[in-house]
Amino acid sequence: MEKQILALQIAHILGEEYPRDWVQQQIETPKQSSHGDLAFPCFPLAKTLKKSPHLIAEEVSSQLKHPIFKDVQTIGGYINIFLAQGFVAEHTLNQFYQDPEAFGTHEFGKGKTVVLDMSAPNIAKPFSMGHLRSTVIGNALSNLAQKCGYETVKINYIGDYGTQFGKLLAAYHKWGQEESLKQNPIQELTRVYVEFHHASKEDPSLIDEGREWFKKLEDNDEEAVALWKWFKAVSLEEFEKIYNLLGITFDLTRGEAYYNDKMDTTIDMLQEKGILEKSEGAQVVRLDEEELPPCLIRKSNGTTIYATRDLTAAIDRKKTYDFDEALYVVGHEQTLHFQQIKHVLKKADLAWADQLKHISFGMMLQDGKKMSTRQGKTVLLEQALKEAISQAAKNIKEKNPQLKDAEEVAEQVGVGAVIFHDLKHDRRNDVEFSLEDMLTFEGHTAPYIQYTYARTVSLLEKGNFDPNEPVTDVQTASAWPLIKTIRLFPEVIERAYQEYDPSKLARHLLDGARHFNKFYAHTKVVGSDEEQALLSLIYAVNHQLKEGLSILGIQAPENM
Repeated sequence: MEKQILALQIAHILGEEYPRDWVQQQIETPKQSSHGDLAFPCFPLAKTLKKSPHLIAEEVSSQLKHPIFKDVQTIGGYINIFLAQGFVAEHTLNQFYQDPEAFGTHEFGKGKTVVLDMSAPNIAKPFSMGHLRSTVIGNALSNLAQKCGYETVKINYIGDYGTQFGKLLAAYHKWGQEESLKQNPIQELTRVYVEFHHASKEDPSLIDEGREWFKKLEDNDEEAVALWKWFKAVSLEEFEKIYNLLGITFDLTRGEAYYNDKMDTTIDMLQEKGILEKSEGAQVVRLDEEELPPCLIRKSNGTTIYATRDLTAAIDRKKTYDFDEALYVVGHEQTLHFQQIKHVLKKADLAWADQLKHISFGMMLQDGKKMSTRQGKTVLLEQALKEAISQAAKNIKEKNPQLKDAEEVAEQVGVGAVIFHDLKHDRRNDVEFSLEDMLTFEGHTAPYIQYTYARTVSLLEKGNFDPNEPVTDVQTASAWPLIKTIRLFPEVIERAYQEYDPSKLARHLLDGARHFNKFYAHTKVVGSDEEQALLSLIYAVNHQLKEGLSILGIQAPENM
């Protein structure tokens, strides 16, 4: 509310050349409380108004008047607004208690559908830490979209096709052991795949064998198909264990191979549009006008590639779901691929191509280097999750040995620690794998937020708080940082989705937990004159922490 009021007044003062929406986009939230609660920088106005930012700030600030503004100051070209704390606190809590469950929700996505292509591990390979990023970022974005009113469809687009499976089939024929595959399928398949990669460096003819096996698979060779189906079945069974631990489900699990018998229709469509060309025996769509390399559609030996399948999948999803947005939560190393996919669809005159968006993210690194299954250098996600749960159980035993449901809480805390360690980073940045950092249960971690939530539960129970009878007149000045955190929650939800960045919500929850713990350390709650008003505030904090963690895919134990 206060941003809109400030933007409206400044826009009125500046004139129609500076519309309210533009002004509102410039308004900042100062990091230091001494600089106010809101700030408007006047630097972008200097060139047009031909005045110094400081003079503009002085002239504009002198005309700002509203009961919600307690004080207006200017510092070095900024207009700093100090809000009337009592008025804002009561308004914020009244807004929250109108419908706590709806607080932070938006309707700009109402009637629209978002399809998310996420997780997408390759069969016959271990579910490594590298797969975690797409899985948890995609899940959080889906939850944020729902909070903004969208219908969502989460698709786990399994990598179950391509030349790498020809290599795997060749490798299994050379070095595979059936009994080992039955006992520990992923480990055995990884072993032969790594062996193939190393051996092919010495004997390049192995690469040709891999291509031959993939051709057999495309031609429905009985042996190749039977082995491939077996590899897929055991892989999906192993993946499900991971998803159950993470608490993540999908609306559709579908492999690339689903589109094998549908790609001809796509290729025919590209041919009819006159954009498919021959190049050295292969079929490509040229993208010279976009300054991109040609998109390979069919190789010279007649086999297709994953671009052909992705094009077919995009067309199929549009027909099936009529999406308004299709988000591909895939690592940034695939940026060129998705640029090609979008521009091929645009060149084919499919107007909805711009609805496809590549939500890229950085790599999960180990010792500063990319993890690689082929090199045999990877960290298994299942192992990391189990170690996190084990460490959480150990901490609980030391700090709260009488805790009921300790095993369940340890799982919630351990898994939450791993998920949050990823989501607290800007998705575009690389993340260094560090089990030690993930398992630090103090500081910038999920356990810190979870513990804060449990503390609010305890306080509400001690004060016998009834959320149906809140007191919204909070007078304690130390509560102001908490009030601002609660007030920002709806804005953070909107920005986190619109910028496809769950870390904005993660960092907001950390701020909320930190402000609460500082507040609680210096403020008597139960037994104070303001007990019910403070408990009303704490319940809002409690609800925000639980809701925020849930959106990130993390559970909030009530006792720790």
